[in-house]
Amino acid sequence: MTAETLPRKNAPSTTPAALGLGDRPAKAGPDDPAATHVRVKLDVEIRALLTHEPGTKSGADPEDLHQMRVALRRMRSVLKLSGRLVGPDAEPVRAELGWLGQSLGDVRDYDVLIGHLREVVAEFEVRDQPAARRLVSKFVTERGVAKRRLTRALASPRYASLLQDIGRLARQPTTEEAEESPQTSADLVAGLAKPHRKLAKAVKALPADPPDDDLHALRIYGKKLRYAAEMAKPAAKKKQAERIQRLIKATKNFQTVLGDHQDACVAAERMRGALNTTDVELAFIAGRIAEKELLRRAEVRAAWRDVWAEVDQAAQAVSARM
Repeated sequence: MTAETLPRKNAPSTTPAALGLGDRPAKAGPDDPAATHVRVKLDVEIRALLTHEPGTKSGADPEDLHQMRVALRRMRSVLKLSGRLVGPDAEPVRAELGWLGQSLGDVRDYDVLIGHLREVVAEFEVRDQPAARRLVSKFVTERGVAKRRLTRALASPRYASLLQDIGRLARQPTTEEAEESPQTSADLVAGLAKPHRKLAKAVKALPADPPDDDLHALRIYGKKLRYAAEMAKPAAKKKQAERIQRLIKATKNFQTVLGDHQDACVAAERMRGALNTTDVELAFIAGRIAEKELLRRAEVRAAWRDVWAEVDQAAQAVSARM
């Protein structure tokens, strides 16, 4: 192998060109078939994933890992919703994205927790800072273990194969292979009714004081609606696209609010685990943090239904004008 063919340290493991994609992402509009929109979305997101891969490996900026994970989740959502339009390999690829998503998610969860803990303990008294640093260091060490697992995954043949598989799904067919899907771009817009219906049904089924896991599941439903709306927007006419944009904004807010709830639940649970220590000072800090997180959880629980109402109204506005 010559110096010219050696991969650069800060370069992604492959390129769009090596995956058979063009220099720039393909585009699709309201007149294109639904399958074209699915392929375009995969094209856009695989490029985003590769863009953030080097930063994810280096760990210099946690935002790279976050954005790589977002690109992966968008691809999973697209394949779940409309993968059948791009062939029978869509479901196996979606499953493999789930494998990679687990490794990315483990590290991302620690990044969120550690970043939040540092903000919280920065407000504590000077005499409590040594114990607070020991507590944060405990989770930094655990993150290191998860990061090593992720590094191995990104260096594996399984990951390289996954990228090639996504590239095949994202490639636009040649003239000779012209797709014959009966679905049109309008079907992508109409398809928003399904994830909205699932989300509304899940909300309706909740009791007045829902279990934490049920609210987390609700956030996932909301995220699927958002990603479906993001794919449908380019397929819509101008006025409809504006209504879909309002839906995207509402679902993003819904996702943020319930994300805060989930982060508070996770942090409180981690603090409970940290109480099982012989380090009395560390346990004291963990108890203080747990109390703060439970208060944050309560604040979100008092507000999330109002945020849901905005999502519901925006989704109904899209459906009413199809």
